[in-house]
Amino acid sequence: MTLTLSDVTLTYPDGDGRLTALDQVSLDVAAGSLTAVVGPSGSGKSSLLAVAATLVTPDRGRVVVAGTETAGLSRADRAALRRERIGIVFQQPNLLPSLTAAEQLQVMTHLSRGSARAARRRALELLDAVGLADKADRRPHQLSGGQRQRVNIARALMNEPAVLLVDEPTSALDHERGAAVLDLLTGLTRQWSTATVMVTHDRAHLDRADGTVAMGDGCLSVPLRV
Repeated sequence: MTLTLSDVTLTYPDGDGRLTALDQVSLDVAAGSLTAVVGPSGSGKSSLLAVAATLVTPDRGRVVVAGTETAGLSRADRAALRRERIGIVFQQPNLLPSLTAAEQLQVMTHLSRGSARAARRRALELLDAVGLADKADRRPHQLSGGQRQRVNIARALMNEPAVLLVDEPTSALDHERGAAVLDLLTGLTRQWSTATVMVTHDRAHLDRADGTVAMGDGCLSVPLRV
């Protein structure tokens, strides 16, 4: 498995006690497959993504990303693991207004000190993969909401991650554009062999996922049928 969470428990301070955000959660996601995580607000979905992304260290349990045990890693090592092996698609694209679509992607390689020429080639390849080859030199204000989300997805794939974590990718899109984005995520998961976890409250398009699980009160249920 490319992403494994085993008996993960995460708590936060809450007054005089602790609030349990994740309660002995276990999840395995293989390369080339997409798992959807559904549940109401406050159920623990965001905490699950944060732990999988190594942004938060759980109280107990194992988190393994692309064969790397994350327990005991230094802050610098966790940052390197995120940069090199984890792609994150945020709910809001948060594109830099002064940069073109291609430059939004190229800056990711700049952060890892890669070749500028290779970064440009990779950026154009990914923009082509998400159907935006002709929009490479457009800035965010020249793109639709769905197109900005596609740039967001392409950017997350820029450093060839093993794990792709996606937070509510269709929340700001209408039904048709939301379906198109999920079709894109499914296709890219197969094409780039990522282990993809998608958090969503929208059950309308879950037939596109390889598996679906539900969260409630910090617990992960058995797989759902959709």
